[in-house]
Amino acid sequence: MQTAKSLFSTIILFLTLACNSPQTFENRGYTSAVGDAVPNIEFKLIDGTTATLKELKGKVVVLQFTASWCSVCRKEMPHLEKEVWQRFKNDDFILIGVDYDEPLETVIKFKETIKTTYPMALDPNADIFGIFAHKKSGVTRNVVIDKDGKIAFQTRLFEEKEFNEMINKIEELLK
Repeated sequence: MQTAKSLFSTIILFLTLACNSPQTFENRGYTSAVGDAVPNIEFKLIDGTTATLKELKGKVVVLQFTASWCSVCRKEMPHLEKEVWQRFKNDDFILIGVDYDEPLETVIKFKETIKTTYPMALDPNADIFGIFAHKKSGVTRNVVIDKDGKIAFQTRLFEEKEFNEMINKIEELLK
């Protein structure tokens, strides 16, 4: 009887925490939605330059949220490099990796280890991440922004079907 009560209490605690979590199946931790206008964001790139979304207007922009400690990010990044960046980089397109609250030296080493060539930006305190998702939700995300500065597609984690849907959306936006 005591084991049943303990199990029941554990289930109730789990359900309470799950229901109060900022991430649900529907929003997957996002606070933004497809169709939302994105504010002008300034990116501090690891090469010392800066870029703003205002400057990038007229391009399709993919923000890839990542971190060196994220195993799913490490799995996804070579696919982003080959199937997205190398494929679309000569079009009206830019992919920016946005590293979740890590120091410059860590991000430089991370980029070298993963062997990506697309630009990487620092995100101190995860302030850029916080524009799109709850800061306590998982980091592996891509936000596709259309040429007018509106969110066109959002991914969460690295799942082949959704990744391919993102590529299809990029193709559509570049037509």
